[in-house]
Amino acid sequence: MEHSKFVEEVKSQLESEHKDLPVGRNGRDDNDLILWFLRDRKFLVQATVSKLAKALEWRRDFGVDKITDVSIRRMAATGKAYLHTSPDVEGRPVVIVVAAKHFPVEEELVESEQLCIYLIEKALSQLPPGGDKMLGIFYLRGFKSRNGDLKFMKFLIDVFFNYYPKRMGQVLFVDAPYIFQPGWNMVRPWLKSYANLVRFCSVAEVREQYFTPATVPVDFM
Repeated sequence: MEHSKFVEEVKSQLESEHKDLPVGRNGRDDNDLILWFLRDRKFLVQATVSKLAKALEWRRDFGVDKITDVSIRRMAATGKAYLHTSPDVEGRPVVIVVAAKHFPVEEELVESEQLCIYLIEKALSQLPPGGDKMLGIFYLRGFKSRNGDLKFMKFLIDVFFNYYPKRMGQVLFVDAPYIFQPGWNMVRPWLKSYANLVRFCSVAEVREQYFTPATVPVDFM
């Protein structure tokens, strides 16, 4: 009951100050979305209104709801990122990034960003009852300097800080080669407290600790 009071305050303020923002699912009157951002902002109404308004503006301007299977088909075909068909042992949807298949090309940055958002949205749509977080796995075997992409990493960090706050339950860096370390040293300060979500581990640890024999992703068999 107490939470509903805060939700209604945020909803009322958004209606008053941001009439141009969309309504409906993932809109300014979506109770679940408002409650999630309230929790992120520790139930401070004004802070929630400010952050949620920016997130909704971004969703509209980025065209999140217009991204489809067809629009991301070419980038998805590279196999560099995908939603695993099974959750992990905690029931979390799993997005896997195969870093060695990512080759940064300036004109393809928007397509990579769209694939990223498509996978996040799809993962969140598969959350189990009571679930609220996903698992991200970066498979780094074979990673070379040519696969590094600071622009995309900045986009990804911005996305999870501002538009999908606290939706990432954990991030696994799997079989990271030595050449990955300088890039990580550069990116880590950007993550602030989110860096605590990162775990470096091996393929065997992923296979044995995060999945059952029947649900292990093909890349880790």
